[in-house]
Amino acid sequence: MTDLTIRKMQHADINGVMEVEAQAFVAPWPRDIFEHELTHNAYAYYYVMFAGEQLIGYAGMWQVIDDAQITNITVIPAFRGQKLGETLFSYVMHDAYRMGAKRLSLEVRVSNIVAQKMYRKFGLVPGGIRKNYYTDNQEDAMVMWVNLYDE
Repeated sequence: MTDLTIRKMQHADINGVMEVEAQAFVAPWPRDIFEHELTHNAYAYYYVMFAGEQLIGYAGMWQVIDDAQITNITVIPAFRGQKLGETLFSYVMHDAYRMGAKRLSLEVRVSNIVAQKMYRKFGLVPGGIRKNYYTDNQEDAMVMWVNLYDE
C-alpha cells in the first residue's frame, strides 16, 4: 500500500467519514454525533486513515483517566483483507498507551469473528456479553479488553 497515513480526525474529515460509515455499516452514526465528539467531548480521540488522498477508514476512542474504550473502527470494504484494520487498531492502541491508559476495551458483534481474531492478536480477551447491544438487529456484543501496562 503506497502513501498510507493515519492522523487525528479534523472537522473537515467528517464528510469522508460519513462516506466510510455509509459503505461499512447498516446503521451508520449520524453526522451530528461525529461533530459532537470532535467539538464537545474532551475524552474523545478520533483518527482517520488515508490511502493517498482517499479516506479509507477511521477509529474512535474515549479515554477517561486510565481507561480507553474503542468506540468504533472500520475500513471501507474495498480495502479490507489487507491488514489495514490491524494497522489502524495498532496506531490507536499505541496512542492510548502513550496517553497513559492502563486498560483498553471495546464491544464487537458476536458474529464478527474476523474482528475478534484481529483483537486477540493484540492480546484482547473476552470479558462478557452485552445483550441486544446493536440497535439495527439487536445482536449481542462481546466485550473484549486488555491490560496495556503490567501492574
